[in-house]
This record gives sequence, C-alpha cells and structure tokens, in this order.
Amino acid sequence: MPMSDNRRALARAFKQHLEGLSALGVTAVPRGSQPQAPSKLERLSSLAHDVERCRRCPLYRTRTHAVVSDGSPEARLMFIGEAPGRDEDLQGKPFVGAAGQLLTKMIQAMGLTREEVYICNVLKDRPPGNRPPEPDEVEACLPFLREQIAIIQPAVICV
Repeated sequence: MPMSDNRRALARAFKQHLEGLSALGVTAVPRGSQPQAPSKLERLSSLAHDVERCRRCPLYRTRTHAVVSDGSPEARLMFIGEAPGRDEDLQGKPFVGAAGQLLTKMIQAMGLTREEVYICNVLKDRPPGNRPPEPDEVEACLPFLREQIAIIQPAVICV
C-alpha cells in the first residue's frame, strides 16, 4: 500500500474514533502532558552532586568539602575565581575568606547582595597549600564550570 493510502486510512480511523467519542458525550480530549525541563536549581543541585562524586583528579582526596557555588541561579552577574582556599574548603562555599569579604563589599558597593549574584571557582577542590591549579586539574573541572555558565546564562562574567 503506498504511503498516501496509509495516511488516508489513518485519518479515516482517527475521524471514526473522534466521532465515537463525540457520540459518548466527550467534548474535549486533554493533551498529553509534556515533561518539564528541570529547573536551574534542579540542574545546579545535580551538578553539585556530580562534583561531590568526582574523581577526575587527585584533589578530592584532600578536600573537606567540594566548593561548587553560592548565590542565585537567576543571577545576571557571575564571579569566577581560581580555586577554593582554606576557609572555602572548610565551609564548602566560595569566597568566604579575606578575599570573599572584599568581594562581598564590592558587590554591596554595586548595590547588590551576594544572594543576587552567582559565585563559583574554576576548581571545585582546594589545591594543597593554596598553590596555583595545575593544568590537568583545571582541565578536570572545566566541564563543571562550563555547565554552570550554561545553566546560569549570566549577562556578565567577572573573572
């Protein structure tokens, strides 16, 4: 049977089905529900879980906490630091030490709060002794950072 005959047969069957529903008093047929895309918060939560389980580089062995992010998923302004320090590792939040206090004052000077911006680091684990990140560590964390940027979609990124 050629394709056009199949389509005509399907249309005829569909029309008969609708007529049968109408005879039964059915006046509307609800559309099937579309699966909703996960919210930004859900996506960030999933990403944080992935970071916690990450073993791409050896830094996970020495961390107290993975340091994923702080702030609003709806932020238009994103700050990206290099790597967590000692205070960040202890608290599991980025920019909470001395540099974080300065950043908070800068954010407030802009008329914003930390809760209105998004703050993260390239690395999600503290390098020993706060040394600079090694290239393989940066490479291991880049997919997480790229995902954070894709989820937040900030208008401005400050590094």
